[in-house]
Amino acid sequence: MNGYHGKLLRINLSTRLVSEETLNPTYLRDYIGGSGLGLRLMYDEVPPETDPLSIEAKIFITTGPVTATSMGTAGRYQVVFKSPLTGILCDSSSGGHWGSEFKQTGYDVLVIEGKATEPVYINIKDGNTEIRSASHLTGKDTYETQNLLQAEVADDMARVLCIGPGGETGALFSCMVNDTGRAPARGGPGAVMGRKNLKAIVVRGTKKVELADPDGFKRYALEINKRNGRGDETKMLRIFGTPEVMDNNWQVGDIPVKNWSVGSYEKICVSLGGKKMYDTMLVPHNACHFCPIACSRWVKIETQAYKMDGPGPEYESIGALGSMTMVDDLEAVSYANHLCNIYGIDTISCGSSIAFAMECYEKGLITKEDTGGLELTWGNAQVLIQLVEMIGKGEGFGKFVGQGTRLMANQIGNDSINFAVQVKGLELPMHDARAFFSWASNYATGPRGGCHLHGMSAIYENKQDPIPEWGLMGYYPRHSNEGKASITRFAQNWSHILSSMVLCYFATFSQKPSDLASLINYATGWSLSPMDLLLIGDRINALHRAYNYRCGIRRSDDTLSKRSLTPLEAGGAAGVVPDLEFQLNEYYQIRGWEDDGKPSKQVLLDLGLADVANDLYPV
Repeated sequence: MNGYHGKLLRINLSTRLVSEETLNPTYLRDYIGGSGLGLRLMYDEVPPETDPLSIEAKIFITTGPVTATSMGTAGRYQVVFKSPLTGILCDSSSGGHWGSEFKQTGYDVLVIEGKATEPVYINIKDGNTEIRSASHLTGKDTYETQNLLQAEVADDMARVLCIGPGGETGALFSCMVNDTGRAPARGGPGAVMGRKNLKAIVVRGTKKVELADPDGFKRYALEINKRNGRGDETKMLRIFGTPEVMDNNWQVGDIPVKNWSVGSYEKICVSLGGKKMYDTMLVPHNACHFCPIACSRWVKIETQAYKMDGPGPEYESIGALGSMTMVDDLEAVSYANHLCNIYGIDTISCGSSIAFAMECYEKGLITKEDTGGLELTWGNAQVLIQLVEMIGKGEGFGKFVGQGTRLMANQIGNDSINFAVQVKGLELPMHDARAFFSWASNYATGPRGGCHLHGMSAIYENKQDPIPEWGLMGYYPRHSNEGKASITRFAQNWSHILSSMVLCYFATFSQKPSDLASLINYATGWSLSPMDLLLIGDRINALHRAYNYRCGIRRSDDTLSKRSLTPLEAGGAAGVVPDLEFQLNEYYQIRGWEDDGKPSKQVLLDLGLADVANDLYPV
């Protein structure tokens, strides 16, 4: 089975039963791998009414046909689960090397089910699997856990995926962490893993992935790697990493400030930007698997209060922990990011939840009595650090903030939900729909909630003929609603394909749908066309929506917070808001969804989802 080993490893922590299964080749062809395959397996095995933190919940960890190859960033993997933060189906992605190492153990998919009676970790080496006690790792942070387990298995090259105290104490936006700071972060997979008493998964493999045309694949991948290592599309990422967004996007109003209430402005953004990091704390660092871009940062800080030597923050982390809270000290923000990494918590939801709490404090909706004495004032770096630690440890007011903004607002009341900036419970990434209107329909209909990695729609705005091979032609001004639903559909489908291959979004900035099809075809021996990929993207999107519909999601849930639809008074996006209803009407028509948000029966049948159609339209 070229591009795959064709094997699924299933581990039941309750019974300690370990079994191998053969993957359905039709599923591979119809969903490629990664998220697409994980969603299909999730739909088949986990009823939508399942409690995300129950013993019946499952975790699907998946790779794709290009994983563990010479293609840059092909060390990624996807995690598919039901989110305890949102209550709906979620998939989350991570880079680094863990995905490649796992695939080289001889499996494409790992399914975790049941619950251990005591803390355990899983050790997988070339197809041999053990479930071992992890009682000695309880309370250890993610970096300690990685080092201790590499020593325990006596292999520095073993790759460790683990949770920190955040996952153990049940923060709803806790994450998994691999390769010192890489993380499938969004939606709370760490909480699911923690509830199962699973501390870590250690992998080491030497099994080669057979490709249909290894020479052709190598040539094609090398050309793309060269393009990414030298081309203009990724130049700024190579030099400054994602923090360069801080330096460049404030002019157009795309940087959220003070919990999305203030227009972007130069001073705070430059003080937190990639150039500042480059000039003051950046040190040489390693890249993800075969990646020529090397956008990840490694920083060294000597200031005693923030002393660290480790992974630096990405743009999203800087925005959430920095400009959102008005903390303009890059060292403090970098240290807060470091704490999120070691405790295993999502920086986006963490920073957003702290910013929300600060606004509630400012408005008198919570007091020092509620916070345990913390003065949640804007720009307070000390409180930022303290609160991140409390969230990570599940202590005091941190336990409350660790629920995320939607649950916090539901308990605080007083219309605080209006400035809890989330969609379906998932806090928005650091890009503003008032700056680029396509974010409106993209966030509102995003498969896992408010998300930019399920479609970077803004990169297609203010651009002529964005994706000709898929028929996305024309020019789409950023402050226009016309055609933005089409952009959202194409951007979401692009993401579905990448997350199923599995590849990094950045590594494909220089690619076309035909490039992605060629990589898959060289790996598998198939003959997919660009339009085949578009259809597969539609299928994955419909399946995800169908599952969420069965979880109770309706059109009324496809919305943005009041704050997101309130005009800013200053900055590059002042005075304008997207027309969400206009975009939604167009999007529903394009996707073929019913008025209540359900994929139509005919669309499901056309996409080869007859079983799903029967579930949504029972006779």
